[in-house]
Amino acid sequence: MALTFAGTLDRTTLLRASTAVRALVVDERVAARWDHDSALPGMTVGGLARHLVSQPECAVEFLTAEQPADADVVSLVECYERADWFHAPVDHEANTSISAGFNAMAAGGAAHSVAVLDAALASLPGAVAGAVPTTYVPWQDCALALDDFLVVRLMETVVHADDLAVSVGADPLTFDDEVLHPVLALLAVLGARRHSATAVLRGLSRAERSTGPVAAF
Repeated sequence: MALTFAGTLDRTTLLRASTAVRALVVDERVAARWDHDSALPGMTVGGLARHLVSQPECAVEFLTAEQPADADVVSLVECYERADWFHAPVDHEANTSISAGFNAMAAGGAAHSVAVLDAALASLPGAVAGAVPTTYVPWQDCALALDDFLVVRLMETVVHADDLAVSVGADPLTFDDEVLHPVLALLAVLGARRHSATAVLRGLSRAERSTGPVAAF
């Protein structure tokens, strides 16, 4: 059975994770280093913060948009398989264009990104409550089960919150198990897709047989 969280996800997790992120986004160290390089190659601290707050923003936009009736409904893994950036090295245009885009979006400064986040936090509960069972993802021209779509946004939030904390020397955020466990499951499966199931199995269970990094991205 393909990995899915349909019907099992606590749908408040994205709101809780995004609310926790606010303390980091408003940290004065983020604003102070806004135009400096982040821990992610090619992305500024501001660009990274803007990418982070775009996760609940994107959720609100996609959940409230009209859903195409004929969109292919795919699994989580298939959605990533459709993404050019997932298969490309970090210096490929498929990835560098994402960094450049969010660097440009960060031109509004830290206060604008905080405002974007606050607006998304206010709208997210209603967007989730009113969402239909599947969510269209225009980047991959497919639809995911609602809960699977929320887990994608949840994973992006947790991972990029850590990127931002490292970038400015802040302590990592703490998330509860209902937030973390879906994220860890998705990362493990994507890591297996990139490196092989055997590599991830050994990397997670047997240090003496690990063949190297098994990062999903």
